[in-house]
Amino acid sequence: MEFDAPGPPRLTELTDGSPAWLVSRYPDVRQVLSDSRFGRAELYATDGPSLSQVPGLVNDPDLMFNQDGPSHLRLRRTMRRAFTPRAVARWQPWIASIVEQLLDELPAHGDGPVDIVAEFTLPLPVAVISRLMGLDASARERMRHWSEHAFTDGSRCGDEVGAAMAEFSAFGAELLAARRREPGDDLVSGLVRAADEEGDIPEGQLVSLVCGLVVGGHDSTMTMLGNSLLYLLAERPEAWPLLAAGGEAAGAAADRLLHLIPLGDDRGSTRRAYESVEVGGVLIPAGAVVLADCGMANRDPAVFPASTADDLFAPLEAPTLSFGAGPHYCLGAWLARMELQLALHSLAARFPGLRLAQPVESVHWRVGTTSRSPERLPVTW
Repeated sequence: MEFDAPGPPRLTELTDGSPAWLVSRYPDVRQVLSDSRFGRAELYATDGPSLSQVPGLVNDPDLMFNQDGPSHLRLRRTMRRAFTPRAVARWQPWIASIVEQLLDELPAHGDGPVDIVAEFTLPLPVAVISRLMGLDASARERMRHWSEHAFTDGSRCGDEVGAAMAEFSAFGAELLAARRREPGDDLVSGLVRAADEEGDIPEGQLVSLVCGLVVGGHDSTMTMLGNSLLYLLAERPEAWPLLAAGGEAAGAAADRLLHLIPLGDDRGSTRRAYESVEVGGVLIPAGAVVLADCGMANRDPAVFPASTADDLFAPLEAPTLSFGAGPHYCLGAWLARMELQLALHSLAARFPGLRLAQPVESVHWRVGTTSRSPERLPVTW
């Protein structure tokens, strides 16, 4: 994927032709994502841009990501304690056991090529989020269907997406009701308890939060793991043995891979200015739409020099923007990093001869969603 060079804020256009300010330098993007004078909620005002004509989850105004100020803080507080680094560290043993179980089953598929997506990169995050949220088998079977429609890129029929989202919302509402009747020690039960303590959280926002956890909790991890494996096996095979050496090396590589490999074609995070703000020496007017390009910012040579860009085991010079920054920083960042680190280390240790079973140019890619990763990835060892 080609990336333009970062530069000062400049005018560009959104897909609907409406004007937007492109912000691409690392400090400028961090400012936009961290400054409360830029927000998400105003994107859904009556005079906001036409972000999408298809009712996917990402553009649901009730979604926590699309809230600002006190409303956003109330929702975020209901989840924050569950995803602290300390809390995620307590999950490591059972996540590692899921990884090992899936790897134990790989040789059972015989000597022929194995689709690592179907047998590992998808079932791992599905199993993790299912255990965290206490989801049953029927929910796990529908998870991919809901995800494909929740993160639609606009190419699907609006009625089809609307029907899938209505079904998904009904599932989320029933899951919340079930946990209120019979609370447990899962994330949804904790969310219900925290929401009751917080008070004044609309039910629609809680439903969107639960649905966002279900699909966001597995789709992004599946995407980054599939993309990372394709990159490592196709372009960086010399790094594969080093991943097996220890968790520290795999952790450094996970950080670098998360930083370098985008989840999809959309590298930006859209905001709207609540008032006029100077960014990088340019005055962004009040009401303007701003596209903070995290992909370009992550490759800003002033922050991330070319001398270490290709070193998978070099510590990052600054925090990556792959998980955002500021109030909307991804709560699941620590969990995503842990899953990627454990998966890469264990896979490289167990299968040191892992390699692609087909030319990289013949890889089938998932289409129809905003994330991009191999739909199938045959490997052998």
